Amino acid sequence: MTHFSTIGLIGHLNNERAVYSIKLLIRFLQQRGKNFVLEAETAALIRDASMVKAARRIMDMDSIGQVCDLVIVVGGDGSLLRAARALAKYHVPLLGVNRGRLGFLTDITPEDIELKVDEVLSGNYKAELRFLLDMEVKRNGAIIATADAFNDVVLHPGQFIHMLQFEICVDGVFVTSQRSDGVIVSTPTGSTAYSLSGGGPLLHPTLDAIVVVPMNPHTLSSRPIVVAGDSEITILVGEHNRAEPMVTCDGHSHVDVQTGDEIRIRKKPQLLQLLHPQDYNFYERCRSKLGWGGHLLKE
Repeated sequence: MTHFSTIGLIGHLNNERAVYSIKLLIRFLQQRGKNFVLEAETAALIRDASMVKAARRIMDMDSIGQVCDLVIVVGGDGSLLRAARALAKYHVPLLGVNRGRLGFLTDITPEDIELKVDEVLSGNYKAELRFLLDMEVKRNGAIIATADAFNDVVLHPGQFIHMLQFEICVDGVFVTSQRSDGVIVSTPTGSTAYSLSGGGPLLHPTLDAIVVVPMNPHTLSSRPIVVAGDSEITILVGEHNRAEPMVTCDGHSHVDVQTGDEIRIRKKPQLLQLLHPQDYNFYERCRSKLGWGGHLLKE
């Protein structure tokens, strides 16, 4: 017996491949006699009344978090990021089926859906705890915006590329001032995403650490730094001339900032549980997704 009694299904919006896989999952869960619910926007994409009717209920994200003990996300990493931000506070584990491009977070391939999901439902899986980031913007001592991120919080110059000035503090201690295109503050999960493109290090996803990556810094001595996961990172926005700087969380939430604003970033108290198939291996994932070399010697 397995402890997964009610399963939520969430699909990538406007992705026909994801819809096909959602339908496959619905048929599979029906065969297994499992209760499942559909996220409302996902249900609207299926266009099959019998399949929608087979769901126990149609729900919004918050309701799914309250009633489900497993959520399967079908899509790319962006779909899983969306679900993670919404569901982390409910402590419901997520399992990803890749219908996107790179798929660092969504492990299961379309051709293995039935096999791998069946293994997970039977209790054969690996579980990892990941953390998200809380971000707030303070202006004149008052909080004007908040957001959260599973991958990263990014300060950037907005629509046009102009150099920014800012200061970085960690736990109230001044670290450095910079002139650059911005800065990426990333979780270990996000270290394989935008942070990696910006020259940041790869962090094992279970590490309790945060990486701070300058974007095209004016001085060549500026390098990424890794700080403890319980650190509070403060970015003080300096004069920016013609730039109209913005803070973006996971490429999703956008906040306009101005000179004197403080961007405060810390670990979110609620951890997210990701489930993987039993054969999941982070280093194998890096090899396959990033094109690393294989074994030099073959038996």
